Amino acid sequence: MSVIETIIDIPIEHEKNVCGQFDSYLKKIERTLHVTMIARDGALKIIGPEQMVQRAKSVFSNLIELSKRGNVIAEQNVDYALSLSFTESDSQILEIDKDIICRTINGKPVKPKTLGQKQYVDQIRKKMVVFGIGPAGTGKTYLAMAMAIQAFKNGEVNRIILTRPAIEAGEKLGFLPGDLQSKIDPYLRPLYDALYQIMGAESYLHNAEKGLIEVAPLAYMRGRTLDNAFIILDEAQNTTPAQMKMFLTRIGFGSKVIVTGDQTQKDLPAGAVSGLDMAMRILKKIDDISFCQLTSSDVVRHPLVQKIVQAYDEFESRKKPADRKVKTVTGRKAHYDD
Repeated sequence: MSVIETIIDIPIEHEKNVCGQFDSYLKKIERTLHVTMIARDGALKIIGPEQMVQRAKSVFSNLIELSKRGNVIAEQNVDYALSLSFTESDSQILEIDKDIICRTINGKPVKPKTLGQKQYVDQIRKKMVVFGIGPAGTGKTYLAMAMAIQAFKNGEVNRIILTRPAIEAGEKLGFLPGDLQSKIDPYLRPLYDALYQIMGAESYLHNAEKGLIEVAPLAYMRGRTLDNAFIILDEAQNTTPAQMKMFLTRIGFGSKVIVTGDQTQKDLPAGAVSGLDMAMRILKKIDDISFCQLTSSDVVRHPLVQKIVQAYDEFESRKKPADRKVKTVTGRKAHYDD
């Protein structure tokens, strides 16, 4: 295999951003693609097998372009650019970056960062009901909140309704002091966090006082008809089939519904059927309902989260074949049912 070298110019103002602290991003690209990268005097020399050099050049060129657009390059950007370099979709990272949903209170743009997230956002724009299903850290709730807030600001909906089942994550918290709102607020805190980050606390409180933004437990949805609203059901894996049916039948005219959930993190009692699992089987053939499956490759938190999700997925996939064999005893004989 022939060894070649190529040189890429690095704008001096972007060098630190794209190379990383102590050239950490360059070292990651070197380890992954088995090339040698030398940054010096505003230029980057790449040495290695021709195919790997071309991939490294594509990855680094994409990172420079992202930096020129004002992005702070994080390890997740490098990891995703590297993963796309092994496919025919490596140039799509720049297309994804163009899709700005809105800006946070601090002016930071909110946009999809992976192909899966881009598909999720596009489906929210097109469909009336979208199920965003995937592991922790894939941006299911945050992107849905950003889309809801933007639709509210644009006058596409009159109000935002955020809800989730009030179920403890494997713990029994017992008695909680305070009034009813104080008791349910801890369960809804992740929704408040996203609202405060995108809208700001003052804007949220102002609209909440008018009843234009509502954060409530799922139990409060019974008997309501929700017209001209952007409705988000979070942690849907913790709903019962009856709760899911109740929620989906609240939809009124001019409304949009996003249901988010992680099938691997259920807090329901042992043996209970998840409303999310049942809805996926029952509703999959309805045209105006979309199911968007996000994966570990769409995780945009710390890179360690992606590794944790992948490790759990591998463990579960190894465990399932063994779980299918159930030992039964009949008289003196024992056999296994496949």
